[in-house]
Amino acid sequence: MAMKGQKFKTYSEELKMEAIRLHVEEQWTYRQISDHLGIHDQDRMKCWMRKYREQGEFGLLDQRGRRKEYLDQERYVQQLKRENTILKKYLKIWMQEGKSNASDSSNKRRTSAT
Repeated sequence: MAMKGQKFKTYSEELKMEAIRLHVEEQWTYRQISDHLGIHDQDRMKCWMRKYREQGEFGLLDQRGRRKEYLDQERYVQQLKRENTILKKYLKIWMQEGKSNASDSSNKRRTSAT
């Protein structure tokens, strides 16, 4: 259990990928990897392996805070482009309806004036 004010050790994505590479390709044990890379907790490597198997390299990225929105920037940009396109279509329809409503009301004024 975490103590108040306790600092947690964080590891870079490169170190995590190296640990996974050593385990998968070189067939190193968790103990060998932890000794070689200076990782204090072998269970942490098991957790990384599980995330890697389930989600690939994306699972190893730090997903706390607002980073989640920007991890896959290409997908985020595509989403914004789709939203932009939809909004432009809505604006075009809205402008056409506004013009047709204005012409309808002017026609009503002309017929009621005569």
